Amino acid sequence: MSEFIIGVTGGVASGKSEVTRRFEALGVAVADADVAAREAVAVGSEGLAEVVAAFGRDVLAADGSLDRAAMRRHVFADHAARLQLEAIIHPRVRRMLRDQCESAAGAYAFAAIPLLAEGGGRAAYPWLDRVLVVDVPVEVQRERVMRRDQVNAALAESMIAVQASREQRLAIADDVIVNDGPLDALDAHVAALDGLYRALAAGMAGAAM
Repeated sequence: MSEFIIGVTGGVASGKSEVTRRFEALGVAVADADVAAREAVAVGSEGLAEVVAAFGRDVLAADGSLDRAAMRRHVFADHAARLQLEAIIHPRVRRMLRDQCESAAGAYAFAAIPLLAEGGGRAAYPWLDRVLVVDVPVEVQRERVMRRDQVNAALAESMIAVQASREQRLAIADDVIVNDGPLDALDAHVAALDGLYRALAAGMAGAAM
């Protein structure tokens, strides 16, 4: 049972997945918000039934699953509709992440939440003991998005602009990994933080005894 939970976040193309993979290699459980969001509206789920009740059956694909493209069209230009959708999905995602982290084996666990800053930060996730931000300069982020997604600079800029700013993410951080160099440079950062988190988790466990 993991009682010490760290939220990890970062902007598009910051390298969150590379960081969490390295923690997983050390035996740390990682609960993924993107996976939880899909499970929250899986076929047969209460979440999907609530989405259909709110938006109609035309958001369903032929196989009964959520048609994500249709759903995006519904909420793209309708702020109230987007908030309604988030009110259905986000509480379920938060509950899933917490349950997965608390039931995980190990000294501590990670909740990977790409939109942590956008989704209410610490106020929305009061059960996070610490927040790790994977940070990258905007110019490096833009170059990575262009290379990864084969898009031009303008589209890359727009993808970055719809997310929280670098400053907003850093404002909620306890720990920061600046990922602007080669990937193998991450190993030392991860090893240092793993030691820190194990010590903090042990201290918390000792205080609770």
